[in-house]
Amino acid sequence: MDPQKSPMEVGRPLLPLQQRPPEYSTGFPPSESYPSAPCQPAQHYGAPAAPVQYVQGPNLVQTVVTVQPPVNVSFTPLTNPESDYLCYSIFTLLCCCMPLGSAALVYSITTRDANMFGHQPIARRNSRMARILNHVNVGVGIILWLCFVIYIIIVVTAITNIRYNSNYRPYGP
Repeated sequence: MDPQKSPMEVGRPLLPLQQRPPEYSTGFPPSESYPSAPCQPAQHYGAPAAPVQYVQGPNLVQTVVTVQPPVNVSFTPLTNPESDYLCYSIFTLLCCCMPLGSAALVYSITTRDANMFGHQPIARRNSRMARILNHVNVGVGIILWLCFVIYIIIVVTAITNIRYNSNYRPYGP
């Protein structure tokens, strides 16, 4: 684009370039020279534009190469996929111990991915680990729930014994 051409010659009008902006030695123009209407674009303010030299170089040709995978590589699911225990993992995550349940859920998801991509040994190992974590999680959950129930029973019986004990005098002799 030639800087001497007007924007109308290039295509669409940007700003009129009929006059060059004034040169200011103090940095800012005097305040009375600002336009009074705020909607009018500032046409002659700002730094003077330096002429731009455009150098036209040789055209660079880019070659696009499309690479297709070999025919024998394909992602086929396993014919006998390993169990991923996903529902069991979600149940143990919500109802038992959350850290063990989240680890079991991660192993279940990786088992599902390994089954989808045909990696039998990885699927077998992750499936076994998910099952072990889920069983441990159920055991920990049962122990925690039993402790909670026993604690509640002890507290309730202690409170009822205190209330109905005739020898109990909370405020002195």
